[in-house]
Amino acid sequence: MPDKTFLSWPFFSENHRELAKSLETWARENIPSYQKEDEYEACKQIVLSLGETGWLKYVVPENFGGINEKLDVRSLCIIRETLARYSSLADFVFAMQGLGSGAISLFGSGELKEKYLLKVAAGSAIAAFALSEKDAGSDLNSIQTTIEKEGSDYILNGSKTWISNAGIADFYVVFGQNPGEDRNNGLTAIVVDANTSGLECSEKIEIISPHPLGTIIFKNCRVPESQLVGLPGQGLKIALSTLDVFRSTVGAAALGFARKALDEAVARCKKRQISGQLLSEYQMIQQKIAEMAVQIDASALLVYRAAWSKDNGAERIPREAAMAKLYATESAQQVIDSAVQIFGGLGVVSGMPVEELYRDIRPLRIYEGTSEIQKLIIAKETLKEL
Repeated sequence: MPDKTFLSWPFFSENHRELAKSLETWARENIPSYQKEDEYEACKQIVLSLGETGWLKYVVPENFGGINEKLDVRSLCIIRETLARYSSLADFVFAMQGLGSGAISLFGSGELKEKYLLKVAAGSAIAAFALSEKDAGSDLNSIQTTIEKEGSDYILNGSKTWISNAGIADFYVVFGQNPGEDRNNGLTAIVVDANTSGLECSEKIEIISPHPLGTIIFKNCRVPESQLVGLPGQGLKIALSTLDVFRSTVGAAALGFARKALDEAVARCKKRQISGQLLSEYQMIQQKIAEMAVQIDASALLVYRAAWSKDNGAERIPREAAMAKLYATESAQQVIDSAVQIFGGLGVVSGMPVEELYRDIRPLRIYEGTSEIQKLIIAKETLKEL
């Protein structure tokens, strides 16, 4: 059982502690039953399960089927950390329901919120966040997809790739440029239903930590003006504000992976003997365990500081969220690598928990902004403050 003493830190209320306790019980009893042979079907099953049991109510505001008046980042982080310890796929599903609908929660009209968020909370609609392109990942100014006004509609052309839930999503929040406007005026965000004519999923992308991922293409895809999120030209603000909320939760997922790795390593140390001596009695192993424990606590402090800051009224937390994601994901990679080393040859056997963690953690250092991009954000914000 992972360390839970962090829940006594002043970052949390009694509601957060109750959430952690009840989710732990539910996850322990339910998540092991999920099938992983087909990640696409498994994700659909998990969305329904999370919706039926009420956990998805945390990814939307109270007025539209949620638990809290507004998105509570500490709750999102607690849920992702807990789910990640049990199943990377369950964590992915929860995260994408939040990220995929986050722009609507934060900037959508009442009509859009009513149309989509109730279904997201119930698990009856799968959300997706369509921002990245082949040549526009971290550089959002390089986005080539166009969203052009034509009468009372908008016409979309272009493609998006590395899109989580591509092919199974019921709707996509899409970001693109208006070719009739100066590119410096920013992006525009719009919600596109998956069954809209002119939208297709062109390919599935296989990665080392399997989950639904693919490329979507827009060919003269016509969408009503009522589907706009915010105002034309606000897309960059909408994208960054959404990431501001959910970037800290990536660190929380990494933290969950790291806690699982430490638990596995400690259990292994206490039963594995070499030359008549337990691994836990060797100083080199003790050093690894100590370093892992320090990295986990430091990650938790950064993650929950960022979440607390956002929940307590900060309009933007680019520096805090970037620090949380950077340190938690990078240190989790080191913690998991140490766990694999402690397991020795068994640690690289396919299907072993630490081997799965080794694959699961790697993408977290890339998506929602690479570690290098997080460093640029931290440096920029630090220089600006000083």
